[in-house]
Amino acid sequence: MSEELKLALFDCDGTLVDGQHMIINAMRQASKNCKIPYAGDDKVRHIVGLSLHEAISNIYPGLTEHDYSLLHKEFVEHFQYLRTLKDHDEPLYEGIKDAILELNKMGILLGIATGKSRRGLINTLENHGIKNYFSTLNTADDGPGKPDPAMVNAALSDTGVLRANTYMIGDTTYDMIMAKQAGVHSVGVTWGYHEKNELISSGADHIIGYISEFIDLMKIK
Repeated sequence: MSEELKLALFDCDGTLVDGQHMIINAMRQASKNCKIPYAGDDKVRHIVGLSLHEAISNIYPGLTEHDYSLLHKEFVEHFQYLRTLKDHDEPLYEGIKDAILELNKMGILLGIATGKSRRGLINTLENHGIKNYFSTLNTADDGPGKPDPAMVNAALSDTGVLRANTYMIGDTTYDMIMAKQAGVHSVGVTWGYHEKNELISSGADHIIGYISEFIDLMKIK
């Protein structure tokens, strides 16, 4: 392992891109198709970042196995349909692309740890022209989802970076807890889907309101 290298490991939805609109749309439509009362936008927004399995189980804990399977299928189909639309709504947050370019220029390795599927993540990164800047991609398809530390551990294995030099940047309590369990730095962002006080109470080492603040942090460390 290198004592010099640093790794910035990003969550995707709520941190790099504002993906809530497609997720809410897909869950609302899937619930309607399955004749399951929709849980509401706020509840769906709060589970963004979890794997789809964990998200559905969290929103609808009492589903039968049949209804769970049907809802899972309907969500995936509608979400994939939304991706085919030219104006599908998944924009990068302000300053993210410039920050990725700057961090890359600084020699900091970049990675992703997300509840998205690998197919969905690659689609998102390619649409925004940033896929090639990331050295390690870790998704819900690869093993246990957040807040299990498996994705962080996989990123460390991929890159050879020390835990002490690794930063998990995310917008949810799941990201902060995962970082803590993996023994890496946790950086909570306030532009995503969980409140600042939730991030603090779940163990965030740093709270940032703008991505430029993370670049400043990397210059100091």
